[in-house]
Amino acid sequence: MASFLRRFTTSASAGKNLANVFFDIAINSKPAGRIVFKLYDDIVPRTARNFRELATGQHGFGYAGSKFHRIIPQFMVQGGDFTRHNGTGGKSIYGDKFADENFKIPHSKPGLLSMANAGRNTNGSQLDGKHVVFGEVVEGLDVVKEIEAEGTTSGTPKETVTITSSGTL
Repeated sequence: MASFLRRFTTSASAGKNLANVFFDIAINSKPAGRIVFKLYDDIVPRTARNFRELATGQHGFGYAGSKFHRIIPQFMVQGGDFTRHNGTGGKSIYGDKFADENFKIPHSKPGLLSMANAGRNTNGSQLDGKHVVFGEVVEGLDVVKEIEAEGTTSGTPKETVTITSSGTL
């Protein structure tokens, strides 16, 4: 399952205060900084749990070491495909795919986090009514912008952007 860091996002969620998730980022093996995400556990608990547990790697697989394989300036950065490394692979803590939870949160502001999928109930795309928004960047939007600067209109990154470490805070 790949994740999208959306340039068009929204704020939501007040309720459960579970741990925030972080990604440490490198561009061409040079540390670029840390991105911290707040997940919407009260709105999309299964999707948030999946992302958090993939960030910790507690199932023996996860985001650490994976790359951002698609970066389109002013639109989105996509990464987290730790199986095929190109956006066509991935898996969840629930198996290869799992059903969409809901589409309550629109892509309405920068920094939103949404689950990429291969179609309805495959969570395994980033349009309203098609991609589940499940969190937002709360620290490190400047790092997201550095990543975005490595993008192209085709989506092929100019440089290698890697999640060097991930986990919870």
